[in-house]
Amino acid sequence: MKIMKTTLIVLTLFIVQTGFSQSTTWKFDKNHSKIEFSAVHMGISEVTGQFKSFEGTIKADKADFTDAEVNIAIDASSIDTDNEKRDGHLKGEDFLHVGEYPEIKFDGKSLKKVKGDNYKLTGDLTIRDVTKTKTFDVIYRGTVEAMGNTIAGFKVTGTIDRFEFNVDWNQKFAKGLIVGEEIGITCNIELIKEK
Repeated sequence: MKIMKTTLIVLTLFIVQTGFSQSTTWKFDKNHSKIEFSAVHMGISEVTGQFKSFEGTIKADKADFTDAEVNIAIDASSIDTDNEKRDGHLKGEDFLHVGEYPEIKFDGKSLKKVKGDNYKLTGDLTIRDVTKTKTFDVIYRGTVEAMGNTIAGFKVTGTIDRFEFNVDWNQKFAKGLIVGEEIGITCNIELIKEK
């Protein structure tokens, strides 16, 4: 009886481990992917920017990605708003403090289908070593076979409160904050299935 129990446990562990090892891995096609942000400036306009350097993997066996494991690491120093002086300020202690906190991370917990191609992505976002659970809207644009690859496309949008992550430089003027507290996030992502 003991031997049977042990055998059953070993077989179960083998099946579980094999299942995990067979997960399909998807990598970012960086030529067709962007991680962008926007912030209100002086209460009257928006400044936009992007992070030019990032790495990540998505593991998913299901065709609709509802079992996806999402992990993304962004090089904070790759921030680019088309203005060298402003980028320098954003990299400094007032904002991202990239010398101390070089990486922004997102570790997904779930990708749930809401309706049709609309999903909700929930996970832990870490900025300046502060981690908060955040949910973003996702549109799954579909999967195609092209140029010898299997390619999937997504659009991810949402907002975060930068003050929650100690990015709380808040110089004011007559109309309010020079840089808005709420940051808009827009990510257009193409993934390539690993062979």
